[in-house]
Amino acid sequence: MWKWIQAFASPRNFYQTSEKIIPWLMVPFIGLSLIGLYWSFVVSPADYQQGDSVRIMYVHVPAAWMSLFIYVVIAIAGGIGLIWQIKLAHIVAKVSAPIGAAFTLLALVTGSVWGKPMWGTWWAWDARLTSELILLFLYLAYISLHNAFDNPKTADKASAILAIVGSVNIPIIYYSVEWWNSLHQGSSIGVTKISMQIDMFIALMLVSFAFKFLYGALVLMRARDEVLVREQNSRWVREIIVGVGK
Repeated sequence: MWKWIQAFASPRNFYQTSEKIIPWLMVPFIGLSLIGLYWSFVVSPADYQQGDSVRIMYVHVPAAWMSLFIYVVIAIAGGIGLIWQIKLAHIVAKVSAPIGAAFTLLALVTGSVWGKPMWGTWWAWDARLTSELILLFLYLAYISLHNAFDNPKTADKASAILAIVGSVNIPIIYYSVEWWNSLHQGSSIGVTKISMQIDMFIALMLVSFAFKFLYGALVLMRARDEVLVREQNSRWVREIIVGVGK
């Protein structure tokens, strides 16, 4: 297994293999998105208290989940890059950051839109909201720090350390509604409980998995470009450039 990972992590092998994987991620994303939208707006019922405004949950919650998931990926990839010196791990971390920042911003915006009719305000310095905003700042800090260095190796190491240190915010976000008094409602989905109607749960899962497939496809597409930039002086990259130019 480790040998296969090392072989796939080779920039050349990754570039060639990832091209074949991307369509297998985009097709499920499109299919799940269409089904998820139908389930969210047609099949899923309105909430007995919130009415149709609850439907923003089907974007807000999966986006919030993705914001946490992607940051964990960045921290783990950064750690792998630091310990085992795997170039592709640093590349995955770097290209994931803008995607994670976009999902975090989407979670904050949809949360504000959802919060206005529920709380009577667009924003409150609630523990969950504030820690999610800090997550966005961590993403932006990671991106800025990486761009601050001309040497990719130095940038990879510095930003990986920042990502690992910043990962302490992840459990704070997750448990904030339990640790502090919060306007934000508690989790409706847990390991042993699902506190919502089954049609709502299905819609939520469909969109959530669609976002994960989208993330996978975007990471591979961005990583392929980053590999070409970093390996531009390699023979195999020059052969690709020559082949494209013919």
